[in-house]
Amino acid sequence: MRWMKAEAAWQLGHGRMRGAAVAGALLALLVSWPLAVMAEDAFSPKQARLPVEPPADAIVLFGAESEGTGRFVAMDGSPSNWKAEGGVLEVTRSPGHANHAVSTVHFRDADIHAEFATVEQAKGNSGLYIHGHFEMQVLNSFGVENFTIEDEGSLYRFAPPLVNASRPVGEWQVYDIRFRAPRHDAEGKVTEPGSITAWLNGQKVQDGVTFDVPRSPYIPYRHGVTDYLRGVEKSLKATGAGPLFLQDHGAPVKFRNVWIRPLDDKAADYTPAG
Repeated sequence: MRWMKAEAAWQLGHGRMRGAAVAGALLALLVSWPLAVMAEDAFSPKQARLPVEPPADAIVLFGAESEGTGRFVAMDGSPSNWKAEGGVLEVTRSPGHANHAVSTVHFRDADIHAEFATVEQAKGNSGLYIHGHFEMQVLNSFGVENFTIEDEGSLYRFAPPLVNASRPVGEWQVYDIRFRAPRHDAEGKVTEPGSITAWLNGQKVQDGVTFDVPRSPYIPYRHGVTDYLRGVEKSLKATGAGPLFLQDHGAPVKFRNVWIRPLDDKAADYTPAG
């Protein structure tokens, strides 16, 4: 929009726009500007009261009515050994911090909702590993003033949170994330970066931050990888759609009410290749 305004002003100053043309250009600016602002601010989820009811078009990965661990499995594709009770899913820790829960639903672009509660152990460390590549951090960061790319609200190793919106240990917190996946060519090269806008506990913590390739050395396809995950990664490269991982990082963090709203037609149940 700034470019359009500058261009219009330049042409007006040089006598290249007259009469109806000038009026038309100004009208276009007035009409398009509110639409642009609306598009930027369209993702403004309701987080004031928890739990948040999943919308009608949501795919519930784990909720109050889920059996067992819902639509999450272990990293080898077998049933997850995470504790599931009363609509709450709790991380079962492993010595190597490689016992993530993996969604059986794969998606490309989506709105992602998850409610969680941190603990004292291991700083309450966990995260939402989107596609197994990009992590929205979960950590006991309550009261931290000099927050970094490793604190809660950060896109881990990419961008610190805009504000520290973390709540104290034991309180339920909520993430809403609008995720657009990077686009790749046939050789796997990134042709268009992905982006994330995220809200944490009623405050925007990421605003369209962009990313291309993973920066963490601990992504599930490198750390604790299994044959099942090799198949997941292969499918991700071929389709652009991947799972949501709930991270085991040594802390018995609790999750509930985890769901996605696909933003395209790429979401589907994943079936391992035979």
